[in-house]
Amino acid sequence: MTAPLAFGLDTFGDVTKDAGGAMLPHAQVIRNVVDEAVLADELGLDFIGLGEHHRADFAISSPDTVLGAIAARTKRIRLGSAVTVLSSDDPIRVFQRFATLDALSNGRAEVILGRGSFTESFPLFGFDLRAYEVLFEEKLDLFAALLSQKPVTWQGKLRPPLKDQLVYPPVQHGLLKTWIGVGGSPQSVVRAAHYDLPLMLAIIGGDPTRFAPYVDLNQRAYKEFGRPAKPIGVHSPGYVAETDEQAREELWPDYKAMRDRIGKERGWPPMSRDEFVNEAEHGSLYVGSPETVARKIAKTATALSIARFQLKYSAGPLPHERLMRSIELYGRKVVPMVREMMG
Repeated sequence: MTAPLAFGLDTFGDVTKDAGGAMLPHAQVIRNVVDEAVLADELGLDFIGLGEHHRADFAISSPDTVLGAIAARTKRIRLGSAVTVLSSDDPIRVFQRFATLDALSNGRAEVILGRGSFTESFPLFGFDLRAYEVLFEEKLDLFAALLSQKPVTWQGKLRPPLKDQLVYPPVQHGLLKTWIGVGGSPQSVVRAAHYDLPLMLAIIGGDPTRFAPYVDLNQRAYKEFGRPAKPIGVHSPGYVAETDEQAREELWPDYKAMRDRIGKERGWPPMSRDEFVNEAEHGSLYVGSPETVARKIAKTATALSIARFQLKYSAGPLPHERLMRSIELYGRKVVPMVREMMG
């Protein structure tokens, strides 16, 4: 029997505005994120994911620390990163931090490993960006070796080898649930199957169904490896309000501010209102009334046969109070509607 679709939320701790329009300090944003996660837990949502960034517009650089605070104030929601930039971290320390989170939360920890779409962590921690690919490949190989929690003997090119090394603390409740976050690389899709890890697709633009070939590739890879396929999830941005018009009008200025700021760094033109509307109507922006957002999630979930949908609910300086209302509508209205639509 297929498990029911799980519902999560993601945030990068976008630095938000107060009631007067002034930007909040990072410390307050982090405390607000904890409150947002507590509300998600009270609403019965399945997962909260915190992204790792090292820049002025996002407040969370240490997701596992914030998740530890959330663990102390929640009861059932699963807690994870979205994503942990493994390329510029130490695989053993990442495992230890999330094993510790698993202990604190009584078995609710997860980690989503990725290369990240931002590269600030590489110069910050002294890594050569030219080694972007090899850093991730080798560190993922070591992390995967740690998951069995048996003595590890491992050798790579970038660090001294390990021989019969145990890593502590052990994960009390079995394997640490580990996903591979993928933005659209076929190589990464196959890599997830190679390591027998579930796949989290970051679909942040365009028609979500264009990722169907990646789902098929993942399934074929598992078949080639002679193993049953692991679940697939989707992470996409969105915002819920009482009506479609209200949702678009409230999200548009802050979404544009975030998109244009990042786009300027990457050579993209400013986002037009037509582009925003097109993403809302035909792309991967889940913005609108509960009914509109629910229909869109159900369509994506059906088309891609996913096991979890994660809504990236924060967007630039969109105020905390609006984020809380969006989370409430997502939990109270959108999730039941999607479940009803999908039978």
